[in-house]
This record gives sequence, C-alpha cells and structure tokens, in this order.
Amino acid sequence: MHIVIIGNGISGVTAARFIRQLSDYKITLISSETDYFFSRTALMYIYMGHMRYEDTKPYEDNFWIKNRIDLLRAYVEQIDTRNKTLYLKDKQTTLHYDKLIIATGSSPNKFGWPGQDLEAVQGMYSYQDLEGMERYSKGLKRAVIVGGGLIGIEMAEMFHSRNIPVTFLVREKSYWNNVLPPEESEMINRHIKENHIDLRLGTELKEILPDKNGRAAAVITNTGEKIECQFVGLTAGVHPNIGFIKTDEANGIECARGILVDNHLQTSIENVYAIGDCAQLRTPHTGRRPIEAIWYTGRMMGEVAAYNVCDKPVEYKPRLWFNSAKFFEIEYQVYGYVSATLPEHHEQIYWEAADGRKGIRVIWEKESGHIQGFNLMGIRYRQEVCEKWIQDKVHVETVLEQLGMANFDPEFFKQYEAKLVAAYNQKTGKQLQLKQKRNLGAALRYLKGKMRL
Repeated sequence: MHIVIIGNGISGVTAARFIRQLSDYKITLISSETDYFFSRTALMYIYMGHMRYEDTKPYEDNFWIKNRIDLLRAYVEQIDTRNKTLYLKDKQTTLHYDKLIIATGSSPNKFGWPGQDLEAVQGMYSYQDLEGMERYSKGLKRAVIVGGGLIGIEMAEMFHSRNIPVTFLVREKSYWNNVLPPEESEMINRHIKENHIDLRLGTELKEILPDKNGRAAAVITNTGEKIECQFVGLTAGVHPNIGFIKTDEANGIECARGILVDNHLQTSIENVYAIGDCAQLRTPHTGRRPIEAIWYTGRMMGEVAAYNVCDKPVEYKPRLWFNSAKFFEIEYQVYGYVSATLPEHHEQIYWEAADGRKGIRVIWEKESGHIQGFNLMGIRYRQEVCEKWIQDKVHVETVLEQLGMANFDPEFFKQYEAKLVAAYNQKTGKQLQLKQKRNLGAALRYLKGKMRL
C-alpha cells in the first residue's frame, strides 16, 4: 500500500506521522516549497532575526528516514484519479498511489487589481514569500500593506523591526472588526499607531503603479491618493490552493471554494482525501465554517485522515473554537463563541486595563447563565480550563469566582480577575468575590475531575 500526501504543512505532516504509527504502509510526502517541514507561523521571526530557518524545523532531518517517510521535492501538475497517478515536473515524471491525501494549504487572495502581478508585489505565506521580502527589503523606503487580517499585521511588524516605514490599508472602519468586538478592535487600532505604522482605515487599494523596470513604485487608493512605495504586500485573506485541481475536471474531484469532503474527510473520489486549508466540509458542524484555515484544525484533520486511510473509520469532530495571535506586543486568545457583534441570546462583561493594552471579555447565555466564551488581550489563560468550563456548561458566576484558576501568566505578572468581577458586580448589583487566585494545582485537580466548583 502506497500513501501519497501532497503538501508538507502541519496537516500533511501530521497525517504522515499518524499513518506511520498505525501502519507499515509506504508513505511519500511531496512538497514544492521546502525539503523539510517547518513552522509556518515562525517565518516572521526569521526575517526579524530572532530565529534561523533551522530553528523552525520541529524535527531533525533524520527523523524522516528513521520513520520511513519518503520526502519528494516536486510540484504536482495533474492528478489522474482513474489510474491513481500523479504527474510531476511538466508531466514528464509520474508517481503511482493507492491512497492520496491532498494538503496543499492556502494562497493569498488577489482581486484583479491593476499591477497586482508586478515585481515586489506579493503575499506572506510561503518560504518563497519570505525570501522575496528579504530580497526586496534592500534599499526599501516604504512598504504598503493591503488587507487588515493577521498576516497583514505580521508583515507590518516584520518591516517595522527593520525601521522600514509602513502604510497599512484596511478596508474596514476598524482593524479586524469582522472578528474582534469593538473594544478589542479599537485597542489594536491604537497599538498599531503607537508602533508608528501609518494605519489607513476605510481605505482600499485601486491600482499599483510600476516603475520603468516593472517593479511596484506607488499605489492609488480609493480616495485617489497616490502613495509612493517600492513593495506592496497583498494580505487581504487567503483561499484554498487548489487551482491545479479545479482547472482539470477530468480528475472528478468535486470542488466549491475548497475541495469538498465528507465527515471522514474523503473527497468525491474513493481513497482520495483532503485536509487543512484546502478542504471544505460538505456538512460543517454547528457554529463552524466549512473552511477553517487554522493551525490546530489542520493538525486535527491530519490525524483523522490518517485513521481513515488506515481503514480505522473516524469522523472529524473539531474541538471547541480556539485561536491565538500577536499584535506587536499584545497577545490575543479566544476560546469558544465570541463574535464581533453580541447575539441577542448572549450577555457579556468586558474589562480593560487603564494602559489600554489588556482586556478580558466573558460571554454567557442570557437565559441559562452558561459560560460560552472568553476573549483575552494581553493576558494568558489556560486553554484546558476555559474549554472545560464551556463544555461543562458552568454558570458564569461560578466561573467568575474561580477565574484566577485559569490565569496562565507567570507569578510575577499582575492579576486582573478581581477587576473583572468588580465590573460584573457593578453591572448586576451582585456581591461576587474572587475565591480562586492563580493556582496551577487547583487547575490540574479540576481538569482531573478531583475538584468541584
């Protein structure tokens, strides 16, 4: 049995690792990006000088030999599902498979802007994008970044670390306000400006102008303003990297925005699976999106796909929603259901520190009082504790009294849970008291079921 995996990101590598644990099948892992798996989220730290590429590889190079996982540096141009054959390198080389896993990830969005294919116009997703940023940074006087998502702010921080001026074009009226509630979004607006980034809210890209050599030289915004620059970062979201599949309908793999998969992550073709950013669930779970380009969901899909290709049927059931990011110095975590706009059946309490760099938001069901989610800015909470409170449908007032148990910050950091409880009391007229301060032992006992709240 030969299992071939296209893509060596977190999804593909996780699938390979678990297939090896479950079987003695032959495994081939294909990537056209790099020879070895690396941490994609660490790319920015290579540019900033905090890490080397070697430091971003989670496994030693001999790991793959020891685990009998064959690595192939190649680009797949066509999939012949009828004959179970992949065509590589201008269709001159072929590779046979018995079962196939497609884990090709995402590509940056382009919206037909004039000049979007000029030199020094790119996204920030692949190792090659990192090399491009490095190459174009020499003599760079200003960069313009288009798109107000997480990749955009990472790119802004990268340039900022080298004292390269940045203009940040964000179409929305406030940064990432389709995800963050208003107070958190405004906090990041302020923090971006504090770092001397030229943040332009409510501003869109209309055109990229070239110099005489075909390199980006300026952008024109929707207001008609011309901003001179020598680099344009396109970070207005991503889409599934499946162009080579969608343009070849003969393979029979059904696609919509992504590759359509069932709850076992199998495509419309038997023994062909899709996982990670490129996969689109036909029947997503309640409250979840059909495509979730998130690290931890990609890892989970890799494990589930491994069991299914090894004939051990397992349905994909994502964990409670979790995400994290870093906005310059402010860390962000979300657990559970926290939306930009509060649903009518939910209630919330929000506290923000006087320095405007820390915030805690707690969401609960209005009728039952059951905890629903946490939004954290500049403060770290234990994921397992927050998830268990949500899954156990613990009442918000019990959670608030025990809130310090979730605090993950080192002991010499200040605690702010009592301030959130005070804000809740002021809002409701209650007299709750914080009973549990930061306590790892109590958290562990609770997770083991040895402590009742």
